[in-house]
Amino acid sequence: MFPRTDGTLLQLFGGVVALLAAATVVGAGLTRLVTAPEARAMVDNINSRIRAWWVMAIVFMASVATGTIGSILLFAVISFLALREFVTLAPTARGDHRALVWCFFVFTPLEYLLVWIGWYGLFTILIPVYVSMFLAIRTAVAGDTERYLQRTATTQWALLICVYFVSYVPALLMLRIPGYAGRNAALIFFLVLVVQLSDVLQYVWGKTLGRRRIAPSVSPHKTWEGFIGGVLSATAAGTAIWWATPFEPAQAALMALIVALMGFAGGLIMSAIKRDFGVKDYGSMIPGHGGVLDRIDSLCFAAPVFFHITRFFFAR
Repeated sequence: MFPRTDGTLLQLFGGVVALLAAATVVGAGLTRLVTAPEARAMVDNINSRIRAWWVMAIVFMASVATGTIGSILLFAVISFLALREFVTLAPTARGDHRALVWCFFVFTPLEYLLVWIGWYGLFTILIPVYVSMFLAIRTAVAGDTERYLQRTATTQWALLICVYFVSYVPALLMLRIPGYAGRNAALIFFLVLVVQLSDVLQYVWGKTLGRRRIAPSVSPHKTWEGFIGGVLSATAAGTAIWWATPFEPAQAALMALIVALMGFAGGLIMSAIKRDFGVKDYGSMIPGHGGVLDRIDSLCFAAPVFFHITRFFFAR
């Protein structure tokens, strides 16, 4: 089933392509102009990020354009890969192996099946309530009590972040918003665009103006200047595309601000977990970005908040 876009998605996709094309031109220009070794390394990193963004943007746009099935499959795969990265780094034992099999091959597909059939009631409580209890019981039955609480909590937290939180992105398709039927794919686009722009622009503002660090021991590159500049810029971008959403301009601005703030909080939390694990990145699948979880860390925490605010105030 393809979404009814009335040209909305095509215009949004065109904007992203134009933005990436401009970034590519700037990156090529910097490659020719910059010769200092340290600065050249930064430029090479930026160009690597831009190339990765082209791939990610094309995959995302193609999946969203195909409608419900494409969006659900995309984020189900993202959840699976992110969960794999998290579990690979987490402290687990032999007694956790069967519980993890359930997480990967039963609970992750089941969560996205609930999104597909639109069973909101069970979708919202399956993982935080029933699966959490099941995992604690299954791990206890395995009989390995060494660091039991730490291991169980880590597995539950991994499933919560990588599957439950992420599944709220395609779950936006199940919302019934008066006067907005068939256009929910644009809500996914709005959420992902604001979150990712906030991340990118925080990086840009931080590199150009950043001086005062927010939490050096957690994320040494996050600065107040980058945070403020990135959040405000992403909020402005979200406000500019209010016409693609069910929100009025002021509402779109507030929603974009909330999404950007939650995205920043998510990035900070996931950085703290990486420091606890003793690693710089969750993986190396995406050149210039690290792993899948490094790229969606902000989205994980922004998606549930955006979904529930939209549902409470705009859906029937």
